[in-house]
Amino acid sequence: MRVQVVDPPAYTPPYDRSLCAALARAGADVELITSRFVHGPVPAPLGYEVRETFYRYSGRRDASAPARRSVKLAEHVADMLRYRRSGAAVDIRHFQWLPVPAVDTRLLPPGRPRVFTAHGLLRSEGWDRRLRGLRRVLDRMDAVVALSEFGRERLASTGLDADRIKVIPHGAFDYLTHQPEEAPLPPELAAVAGPVILFFGLIRPYKGVDVLIDAFRSVKDAELWIVGRPLGVSLDDLREAAAAAPGRVRFVPRFVSDQELPAYFRRADVVALPHRDAEQSGVLFAALAFGKAIVMSDVGGFGEVAATGAGALAPPGDAPALGSRLQELVDNSTERERLAAAAAAAASGPYSWELVARQTLDLYRELGA
Repeated sequence: MRVQVVDPPAYTPPYDRSLCAALARAGADVELITSRFVHGPVPAPLGYEVRETFYRYSGRRDASAPARRSVKLAEHVADMLRYRRSGAAVDIRHFQWLPVPAVDTRLLPPGRPRVFTAHGLLRSEGWDRRLRGLRRVLDRMDAVVALSEFGRERLASTGLDADRIKVIPHGAFDYLTHQPEEAPLPPELAAVAGPVILFFGLIRPYKGVDVLIDAFRSVKDAELWIVGRPLGVSLDDLREAAAAAPGRVRFVPRFVSDQELPAYFRRADVVALPHRDAEQSGVLFAALAFGKAIVMSDVGGFGEVAATGAGALAPPGDAPALGSRLQELVDNSTERERLAAAAAAAASGPYSWELVARQTLDLYRELGA
């Protein structure tokens, strides 16, 4: 079976490349159509081909280069037209992102079937704004993959035929745990001796870092590490709030590469996902891969992961409840170990890429690919 996985803006390279590798291991002939990821190295292709045919000019520029976004948008139509005209003979096209629906849905290559995975589109925040563009995409797909039962319900609420929705879970990012080269922690972090609570990833308003800092004010005998680049959030405001906490809060306010990431997760005693809103989170599936105790808000599909035993829940936006959960785990190493073992079991079981690939190939075959 010849499969094209398509992510023009390279929004989710860890997911794309993990899926491609798993499909290839299962016997598919896989090609990833994407663009250069400008923030750092990406996983090497294992058993599949990669063509970086999108944004060939803006992709050579630094992520912070002036006017890069405008240049990228100008390239988009030409690149979609080029992709449409490429005439590649494939059995199925599996789209991960179509970032400009009004354009993209008019320029899709001919031929069916088509599948679309709904990444990052099903949060409540901005739902009404995204819905019109999402409907354009959904109407042109033969099947849509939701990453959770929550996602299935949200997609069904758009009026999409339930028979066209398939729940295929996100896989745990186990490739991060066995990279050939890992960077050590910065010396000042490596010297920390006590329990560490880790927040990792882009710092955006819906991720609730301010709630986490507020919760941390009640936590004793631990440090909080906030690791990731702020986007739409004032770092100064977060630092000011952190200064009022009795425990030490450390910020690493930048993009952290795959090679650096393992040191942070291996050192963490607890991984916190204090989201106000979410459908799923790649950080959650990194924490599963590293077998970490996880505390997460009861939003989106997070509760489905917690139902496997792989994590503790707190109500979204409830700083006292979150603080209580964190303190319980700081104080109780046995409970941390229990959650960590459940996370590792989930990573090798229901959230394994082997299972994801098998379910994905089953869907392709159902569609006649």
